[in-house]
Amino acid sequence: MPDLATPFPLAGLMPAVFQEDPATCLLTGALDDVLAPVFAVLDCLDAYLDPRLAPEDFLDWLAAWVGIALHGDWSTETRRAAIGHAVELHRVRGTRAGLQWHLDLLTDGRARVVDSGGVAWSSSPDGARPVGSGHPVLLVRVVRGTMTDHELAELEDVLGQVKPAHVPHRVELVESTLD
Repeated sequence: MPDLATPFPLAGLMPAVFQEDPATCLLTGALDDVLAPVFAVLDCLDAYLDPRLAPEDFLDWLAAWVGIALHGDWSTETRRAAIGHAVELHRVRGTRAGLQWHLDLLTDGRARVVDSGGVAWSSSPDGARPVGSGHPVLLVRVVRGTMTDHELAELEDVLGQVKPAHVPHRVELVESTLD
């Protein structure tokens, strides 16, 4: 980075006898040029770790660090939102709410999760049976014509990453609204 000054010039830290030597000043000046970007990064480290402020080329590394899989075609804002919500997304990972949240990030609300249900608990052995199907299945409904073939393929890819591994899924195209 041209003309980036260091906040701690090395020549000023040397004993007075070396500060007067031109060769030492040239050497420490060269080292100052090498170290100046390091100081700049360390001074702004919090901005690198904040997904709202991090440089765009740093987002993939930041996503890997927090365990979020980003798709290559996502917009920068979608990528920043997914990284920023990593803790919440991990907390609800594999649930209907978590799947819907991922789909909303990906499709801007153009897809809906339909859960097969079948989950309940009871403190007694003869408690109420769960409502829903006994076989797990994940159904995602999309209104026909609202997504391109490429977006549907991306949706399939993301579903494979965020759904529970033992639950089969399918994407269904419907003719009317999702509600």
